Amino acid sequence: MPPIDQSSSEARRLEDAIRLIRNRRTIKPTGMSDEEIPADLLEVLLENANWAPTHGMTEPWRFKVFRGAARTRLAESLQRTYKETTPESSFRQDKFEKLGKNPLLAPVVIAVCMRRQEIEKIPEIEEIEAVACAVHNMHLTASAAGLAAFWSSPPIIYGDEIKSFLGLEEKDRCLGLFYLGFPRHDEPWPESTRRPVSEKTEWVGEQTSPGKPQIP
Repeated sequence: MPPIDQSSSEARRLEDAIRLIRNRRTIKPTGMSDEEIPADLLEVLLENANWAPTHGMTEPWRFKVFRGAARTRLAESLQRTYKETTPESSFRQDKFEKLGKNPLLAPVVIAVCMRRQEIEKIPEIEEIEAVACAVHNMHLTASAAGLAAFWSSPPIIYGDEIKSFLGLEEKDRCLGLFYLGFPRHDEPWPESTRRPVSEKTEWVGEQTSPGKPQIP
């Protein structure tokens, strides 16, 4: 690909994308304020999730949005499921309390679900991957809007008890809970690092050494 003219609109879009992706952060419910999220902003997040890549156009993502008092019902279901399915020797009171507390700290909790294709033509792993892409779209949108976001996947979320609570079909799955809220005003936007991508990349075939993107 020829070098991008740094003054071009393509360069500016690339710069915006790089900044957004590299500034996305996970912020847990304890770092969220109780400020309500406008409904139209939530609709933008969900619509952007709807534009994730999907093999065979199955669009397997399904979202259950919990707000207000509904978060209490979710918290109670999580605690009940943990208590009923965890052996006494493995039960941890702190985990039990956290499951009941987190949904009440975030103004919005979205149960991220996968609707299994009836004919099962598309492999299930590809449907799960599509849902993950949808969640990433939401997470990037949240960061762009200044929202804190956290994708949580406690082990109990994969069981039949939570599936029943959410009204899912037998072959559907719940893949986690996506917590959303505005960051607390006393909490700075988190910093983060990554190990060099060169440690995780193998170039196969003839390849000139790529340089870093030149961003103005």
